[in-house]
Amino acid sequence: MKGEVTLALLHTGGGTFSGGSDGGTSAAMSDPDTPTKTISDFEAKLGAADTTVAQFDRDDKTTIAKLRGFLRDNPTMIPALVLVISVLGFGIANSRFLGLGALTTVLQQVTVTGFVALAQSVVILTAGIDLSVGEILILSSLVMGNLAVTLGLPAPLAIVIGVAVGTVMGLFNGILVTKMKLPPFIVTLGTLSIFRALKLAYSHSESIRNVDIEEKANFLLFFGNKFKFLGATVTFGMIMLLILAFIMWFALNRTAWGRHVHAIGDDADAAMLSGIAVDKTLISVYGVAGFICGFAGWVAVGRVGTISPIGFETINLDSITAVVIGGTSLFGGRGSIVGSVLGAIIVGVFITGLSLAGVDSYWQTFATGCLVIIAVALDQYLRRASK
Repeated sequence: MKGEVTLALLHTGGGTFSGGSDGGTSAAMSDPDTPTKTISDFEAKLGAADTTVAQFDRDDKTTIAKLRGFLRDNPTMIPALVLVISVLGFGIANSRFLGLGALTTVLQQVTVTGFVALAQSVVILTAGIDLSVGEILILSSLVMGNLAVTLGLPAPLAIVIGVAVGTVMGLFNGILVTKMKLPPFIVTLGTLSIFRALKLAYSHSESIRNVDIEEKANFLLFFGNKFKFLGATVTFGMIMLLILAFIMWFALNRTAWGRHVHAIGDDADAAMLSGIAVDKTLISVYGVAGFICGFAGWVAVGRVGTISPIGFETINLDSITAVVIGGTSLFGGRGSIVGSVLGAIIVGVFITGLSLAGVDSYWQTFATGCLVIIAVALDQYLRRASK
């Protein structure tokens, strides 16, 4: 019948019947072994669909974006450029600054700060911070001096014990951070007061004089010894700083431990899920920081020649300043050991350069504070570039 509605597919006994719409009805039985495929309207039109891949506007082709990416991937470049510009600037303002005498004096002054900055760097890379590094340094040096000068122990043995004390204090910080799940800032702020009280009680607030050290334990002054190199005066402390910086660079960039440290700084939860022993790694990080600070106590004795319980009072902030200026992010996961050393040198260059220019000490402190703010702002800028 004309105009008859199309018949639905009928499945009977494995056959397929179809009805036509041409006024008649036709039936055909298909082979029972032949599969039946039904094509929906969506599939029928899929071939005509637009296959163009979605594209988004990108701003990473501009010169500024490329520069941001380069600086983000090479954090050492920023302090290196700042150091070169600072030296040239102060050299133009005062020709005496470019002399070997002034430059080697700067390096000698920042040697101890450089050691502590290395310790602070490895902690900040894990998104932590250690406010007790200065007290660990002083207490370790006091233990060395008291054992060697007052009690008469051999100086090498006293040094080993002093460095061990510093390591134990660092491990104590790490255990509190990991086992008690407390913020590193709060933990080290508390141990700052604890270690300060211990150093005053242990030393009875008395210093150990240079004369006594030279007479009874001259080996404590080893890193203060000087020699001439290409006309410049170099100390063994400066050489040791370079050696330790290389060791720390290798450990953080060429070992599994270093990769774990960076991973924890990026995202501790993700690091744990990937199989990294986060607590053990963090404890080792604070232990390494304590070891470096204990060793720096020996270097500090050679640098100043005496051991005072109230010495290096600003070393905590100086080390953080050097690390931040050196390009290490306070948010963890990104930084450079070489940059931290350069950051310490930059601080020394600014202080020495401003002193030669006759600038008052409070303006020198002002300039250092501005450097810190600029460094943190630049870090934030570079971090936004990676998002």
